[in-house]
Amino acid sequence: MSRARRSPVAIRDAAPTPAAVQQVLPFVESAEPLVKPLALTPARVQRLWFCIWLPGLPLEATRSADGAMAVIEEQQGIHRILLADAEAEAAGVMAGQSANAALALLPTLQLEQRSPPREQQVLEALANWLERFSSFVCIADRDVLLLEIAGSLRLFGGLRELREKIATGLRQHGFNASLAIAPTPLGATWLARAGKRVGFRDEHNLKRALRDLPLHSLQWPEGLCASLTGMGVTSIGDCLRLPREGFVRRFGAEHMLALDRALGHLPDPRNSWRAPERFCADHEMAEEQSDRERLLNVCHELLLSHEQFLLARQLGTQRLCFSFFHLKGSATELRLGCARADRSAARWLELLRIRFEQLVLPEPVIAIRLRSGMTQASQAQSARLNFDSGKGRPVRSYSIAELAERLVARIGEQSVHSFSMVAEHRPQYAWRPQSIFSDWASSTLSEVRRHLRRPLWMLPEPALLSADSGYPLHQGGPLTLLEGPERLETGWWDEDGISRDYYTAVNPAGMRLWVFRNRHRPSCWYLHGYFG
Repeated sequence: MSRARRSPVAIRDAAPTPAAVQQVLPFVESAEPLVKPLALTPARVQRLWFCIWLPGLPLEATRSADGAMAVIEEQQGIHRILLADAEAEAAGVMAGQSANAALALLPTLQLEQRSPPREQQVLEALANWLERFSSFVCIADRDVLLLEIAGSLRLFGGLRELREKIATGLRQHGFNASLAIAPTPLGATWLARAGKRVGFRDEHNLKRALRDLPLHSLQWPEGLCASLTGMGVTSIGDCLRLPREGFVRRFGAEHMLALDRALGHLPDPRNSWRAPERFCADHEMAEEQSDRERLLNVCHELLLSHEQFLLARQLGTQRLCFSFFHLKGSATELRLGCARADRSAARWLELLRIRFEQLVLPEPVIAIRLRSGMTQASQAQSARLNFDSGKGRPVRSYSIAELAERLVARIGEQSVHSFSMVAEHRPQYAWRPQSIFSDWASSTLSEVRRHLRRPLWMLPEPALLSADSGYPLHQGGPLTLLEGPERLETGWWDEDGISRDYYTAVNPAGMRLWVFRNRHRPSCWYLHGYFG
């Protein structure tokens, strides 16, 4: 079975924002358990931070198959268990064991190498989902997400309701998270890492809660924690009781500044994460795959993710590119195009099936990537045409755009064209063919039709009409002139100038025609096009 597909996000550095203050502060010894830095407490806007810590992320980002599973990581040249699921732990597998020892306990154990890029992609997918709860989402660490929620409380009915919505959503997505809420981002992070599922709005309550936290929740270096433990310092409160000057001289200012930021004595700016506007997602196979139906199923899953990605942004795209990666050799690419921007997974899958019949894969596929083209605002659907499939099959309906897409997929892009308007008054030069995958919104056809009456069926060359006493005839009967004249006198600068009066006319059969009379020869009438 294949691994879980990667989330539709690009991999980027997820390190937290550097410290806002990089200087050694003056230190004053005091009998108080907490000594604040001098003259560095700025006025702040009240903030409230929601921290989500995902301790099982390496396993949850990898989980895809049934049965016991564990994630391994190379440590000093030996593959050791980093995390194991409940079934594996029940068999005696635990973190720190070598992979061979774990397999001896449970031969059916599935081992997966830890993948930091995959974890980062899952984090970004969650950050994308969390943007519905807050306008400020931060990827603070490789397993920590932060939301600023002070402005979201009224919208979601209060702190309790908002917390429940986020917790329920995380469980539905398959994540076991530790949640904490505090006025400072670092304080919320430390509370979450310590497993304290609490929420504080007041900084004084936060200080009391932080004092009891053990050192391991701070994620400080092991050597530093060992040195502090050897001195009998086992909690944040113990650190705060130490003389500041001595602490900085022995352990450095960085960690004291971290304590000040967690307690709210110093600002702690964070970078807001923003979801990309273009979709890119990968799906890695557990083994090489040649079954085309299975490959199509994987592509369908990617298209469903693509549809959700665009739906959240009310966008569409006209281009998609599938890349089929092989163990040897370069990737095979398959490009699809839509006449109008769309996001429907079913529509793209139908085009993919047509093209997939013609696709030659030189080798089995080990991974598939889906990339979207430039996005644009979604547009309304046009009217649809019904086609009878025959033999008792249901009638299928397609829009003009869908019909053109299917024709392109069947006979090639070079055989099907759209057209666009050109800034030229002479009808024969006022349009030009273009690819149907060009941006239809750029065509000025609708603009022209609002201001000028132009037929959709233009003759290659104007046809001379017979006349009776100078009045035009068509199919043996006289024409009734409805609109006109519209005078076109242009092109004098080249050899194809015109001087015409155009009219909209109707013949005895009810057909609407576009006719003109040459101004230099008033007795000559010509038919130039038919209206629909």
